[in-house]
Amino acid sequence: MPINVLMPALSPTMEKGNLAKWLKKEGDAVKSGDVIAEIETDKATMEVEAVDEGVLAKILVAEGTADVPVNELIALIAEEGEDPGSVQAPKGGAEAKTAPVEPKSTPDQNAAPDGAHASYARVDQAPEGAMPNGAASSANQPAAQASDGRIFASPLARRIAKQEGVDLSAVKGSGPHGRVIQRDVQAAIEGGTAKAGASAKSQAKSEDKAAAPAAAPEKAAPKAAPAGGAPAGLSLEQVKGFYEQGSFEEVPLDGMRKTIAKRLTEAMQVAPHFYLTVDCELDALMKLRETLNASAGKDKDGKPLFKLSVNDFVIKAMGLALTRVPTANAVWAEDRILRFKHAEVGVAVAIDGGLFTPVIRRADQKTLSAISNEMKDFAARARAKKLKPEEYQGGVTSVSNLGMFGIKHFTAVINPPQSTILAVGAGEQRVVVKDGAPAVIQAMTATLSCDHRVLDGALGAELIAAFKGLIENPMGMLV
Repeated sequence: MPINVLMPALSPTMEKGNLAKWLKKEGDAVKSGDVIAEIETDKATMEVEAVDEGVLAKILVAEGTADVPVNELIALIAEEGEDPGSVQAPKGGAEAKTAPVEPKSTPDQNAAPDGAHASYARVDQAPEGAMPNGAASSANQPAAQASDGRIFASPLARRIAKQEGVDLSAVKGSGPHGRVIQRDVQAAIEGGTAKAGASAKSQAKSEDKAAAPAAAPEKAAPKAAPAGGAPAGLSLEQVKGFYEQGSFEEVPLDGMRKTIAKRLTEAMQVAPHFYLTVDCELDALMKLRETLNASAGKDKDGKPLFKLSVNDFVIKAMGLALTRVPTANAVWAEDRILRFKHAEVGVAVAIDGGLFTPVIRRADQKTLSAISNEMKDFAARARAKKLKPEEYQGGVTSVSNLGMFGIKHFTAVINPPQSTILAVGAGEQRVVVKDGAPAVIQAMTATLSCDHRVLDGALGAELIAAFKGLIENPMGMLV
């Protein structure tokens, strides 16, 4: 029987990917570990490795094809001793056997066409938590439960179950390791089984209104546009109707822009933002930066081993501030708060068409020079779209610095699941009053956006005060 190669999941939340390039052609021998294709997501280009031997008999999705759903059949590999010429695509083509993909959950991996092996392809450097293709799932098993009685189910399955009053403990899971997924709940609803009762259904709907949605909100019906303005939720044709034909060009959204639009819209709808602004004196920091850069050693080519930027001090100060205010070093997780022992600080890096936010792990413990060199590496690979998913996922807070563009003050949108983001403006000379007399100082404005579910006003103020103290007394970052 042929070995199926399915579009892999490069991360737990991936739904579609672009098949950028085939590195093997039909008829080529394939060994375990061979890189057979390159897959592009909204964030990165990753290599797909074969995990079995054979001959690449059929390529079913051409390179350059965009928006290929996870689990769609993309190629067939003939096993050892099997005639590659006899391998045929399943009736109806690859799309006919594509498993339904559930948003915001790990895809079901048991979607191989009848009479064929499960998918055998591995994503190089896939993040922890993404189920590699070929992993066995416990189809039609009772819902998997943790030792404390919690049911393993995807966020979307839980949401539908709440809305429809379905008892998840009575639903058989067909996802990885018996996990209950969307189609399991829908099957229970259609079969009239596992109902939790009308009162539970009513209560679930009430709870769901207050809970953060696990998937993108349903689109509301377009509203009629009032005179003089265009409301949100308009269709493409309605929006185009406001403007003269031929006065614009249509630019389709790529995967990165779609993801940014979706995630940040959800963030503003779900996370209650509030903002705290401080002005920070930079004179001591600028002197220390100059001293440290002058003391940097040289490599064999005579280049400095490091060159610190103001942003490196900002990252370090934010990391230390989180550990000095440990209650703020936390994220929202629906029914609880996750509090961390070390600080993980994301840093926004602008690229063409979007941005990456690579995360400096344990920023509180790293030296300024280590942070500086790590950020230079991250920025270079971000612009080449070569970051690994685990390098830009997670984090408790982020830093967004627009000072190099001359921006004095702005507010930033929190990047879920993080609970804060620091917006940093340009350093500039300002006239202030010191000891009753005018004085000229270097200063910058920083604004902390806070998720009110995790941080109250006083806690947010304590965090940004700790940051300000470190920026204005930078020697504290060296001890």
